[in-house]
Amino acid sequence: MTVKRIGLVKDLEFEPVKKFEVDGKEILVVNLGKTYTAIGNKCTHMGCRLSSGMMDGDTIRCPCHGSMFNVRTGQVVRGPAKRPEPAYTVTVENGELFIDI
Repeated sequence: MTVKRIGLVKDLEFEPVKKFEVDGKEILVVNLGKTYTAIGNKCTHMGCRLSSGMMDGDTIRCPCHGSMFNVRTGQVVRGPAKRPEPAYTVTVENGELFIDI
């Protein structure tokens, strides 16, 4: 695993769901209040971008076919997706966001 700086905490202050590209991978970073989580951004069903989806608690709903993923674990909450999203650890240091890739 490699730790990469992805941005600032303030980047997610008014936009709590944001897409970042890290080492050629699209990552969805979510601000859950005082906790930041990250999962893959492309739905494992048909590849739609989850960053365009709607949040509901700890889940995000894919805008294309309605698959729901837990943003803390990447697990499928509701299909049609069958495979989970990869989950990544996000850390905060001096107002900066870092991700383990």
